[in-house]
Amino acid sequence: MSTVKTLPRAVFLMGPTAAGKTSLAMQLYDSLPCELISVDSALIYRGMDVGTAKPTLAEQQRYPHHLIDIIDPTQSYSAGQFRSDALALMQDISARGKLPILVGGTMMYFNALLKGLAVLPDGSDEIRAQINSLAEQQGWPAVHAQLARVDSSSAARLAPNDAQRISRALEVFKLTGQSITEHWKKQQVEPFPYDVLNLAVMPSDRKVLHLRIENRFHKMLKEGFVEEMQSLYDRGDLNKDMPSIRCVGYRQYWMYLNREIDHSTMIDKSIIATRQLAKRQITWLRSWQDLHWLDPQAVELTARVLKLIDSDTI
Repeated sequence: MSTVKTLPRAVFLMGPTAAGKTSLAMQLYDSLPCELISVDSALIYRGMDVGTAKPTLAEQQRYPHHLIDIIDPTQSYSAGQFRSDALALMQDISARGKLPILVGGTMMYFNALLKGLAVLPDGSDEIRAQINSLAEQQGWPAVHAQLARVDSSSAARLAPNDAQRISRALEVFKLTGQSITEHWKKQQVEPFPYDVLNLAVMPSDRKVLHLRIENRFHKMLKEGFVEEMQSLYDRGDLNKDMPSIRCVGYRQYWMYLNREIDHSTMIDKSIIATRQLAKRQITWLRSWQDLHWLDPQAVELTARVLKLIDSDTI
């Protein structure tokens, strides 16, 4: 008699920035035999703690997170690297009889993990130089507008100043005559080797999220972000075009330290950029399949999630 082999379980705990994902993950850690894997393209950097809302050292000791503090801010880390690292960790966690809980808001990482990655052409220094020249002359919003004419889907999910991703999307089109979106559609996707429960933490009232974002940034300024940024700025080996310094809050504070904007403008721009990030994250989530939406202010939220995890529907 043949038996049906069931897939190991995993939980994707997603949501926009400042929604309350980390708090919920920690509560689940207290209640389940599980391990936490960070899915956050900012938490990977060592020395970038306050401005990324990284769990404190005390929290990390009690609630260990994989894929936090894995590279220096001078280094880069791709979605492909994340997928490889995350899958290896998930396999190890499952083999030890624990539940992998992947928590974070970098939707590109989640998407790459679940669906795989498209085969894209190698970069072209010549084309990249042409794109950078256009950006220097007209600004990245103008390059973003050019991308929108050939790849509206990519333009819609990228911020007008997301230089690295805008450049790459336009470069792929110029190299192949097809948008990066079309390349992704053609990718060969292997079945994901986990039975996933998809959760999204999101306040039911958008105003609540905006208030949380604003309050959190002011709290960061009081709790060490100023000193953290000065330390990064004084290193001498970082610049505003690096992926690490393009993180929300860091880019704006760097501009302040460069005397490009005043302190008040820096605060306003940081909060606005964080809201825009949250909006893009929510846009990703609205197209996510089989998603359970969770209000962080709901009564007995943790109990509800534990019931979902324990159910046969995962």
